[in-house]
Amino acid sequence: MKTLVRSIFLLLLLCAVIPAADSRAAGKLVAALLTCDLPRYREAHKAFVKALVQKGYDQSNVEVITQTPNPDLISWSNSVRKFNAIGADVIVAYGTSATLAAMREAQDIPVVFADVYGPVETGIAKSMNSTGHNSAGISSKVPLVTLIKTAMDLKQIKTLGIICANREEGALVQLKEARKIAAQSGVVLVETNVGSATALDAALATLFATRVDCVYVTECTAGSRSFEKIVHRCNELKIPVISQMPGAAHKGALISLEADPAEQGQIAAEYVARVLSGKKPVHLPVATPKRVDLIVNMKAARLLDLNVPFPVLTAATRVLK
Repeated sequence: MKTLVRSIFLLLLLCAVIPAADSRAAGKLVAALLTCDLPRYREAHKAFVKALVQKGYDQSNVEVITQTPNPDLISWSNSVRKFNAIGADVIVAYGTSATLAAMREAQDIPVVFADVYGPVETGIAKSMNSTGHNSAGISSKVPLVTLIKTAMDLKQIKTLGIICANREEGALVQLKEARKIAAQSGVVLVETNVGSATALDAALATLFATRVDCVYVTECTAGSRSFEKIVHRCNELKIPVISQMPGAAHKGALISLEADPAEQGQIAAEYVARVLSGKKPVHLPVATPKRVDLIVNMKAARLLDLNVPFPVLTAATRVLK
């Protein structure tokens, strides 16, 4: 009876996560896990699939399935357990939280990660030369000091507000970096912990009451999902917003420093291709982003009544007019 129940469970599980025609008999199964449903993860995954096809892995020899669960530990873990049950050959994880869940739950399945801010700082990798685990991938870490210093060249910043989620490892790495930069620059930090969208209004009220000169939004989920709301509220008080999140400048940030999501997906595809051909992930170095843009948003500057100095424009790789 137990055997029958287990067989029925696995059959239902397979139907839930892959098409009825199981193509693994003809090739490999790649399972992708997104930390949450954000444009940067979708863009990275789209680039991943395209690059994988260019490397000779298409629907004739590989099946790619995707899970975008609720952004919480239980949901991430359950998705990875499904991947274990259906026998995925490789797990691709987008974002720090999804990667940590995959590494905890993936058993013997190799993990390839993308868009992980601070792989070493979060414990995903022992070093940039090798993760030391059955995993490999690309970091999305860019120099926060460049972002903050550029903002300080544009406006005097004595007090910097930070929107973060202390339980999200990537955002927490950014917060710790901001603390060091602030200490070196004589800037006072006002930190807020936004673990959910419902906590955002209280966080903004705290920042506005403290009269911060600028707001830095980390890569936290609540900040990402409500970024345009944050910009709108800050614009009303002439407070600039800065961030490292891909797409931040196009959503109204005055300054952003963004790693290209498409490059993240392309490098992940390269690593998956190597793993599928027999390469051990532990022998691969952690890649670093090469396509990084320092973006100045002139429209935001005009709304904030700020003049952008020529050296700032010169330093920018992109200017939004």
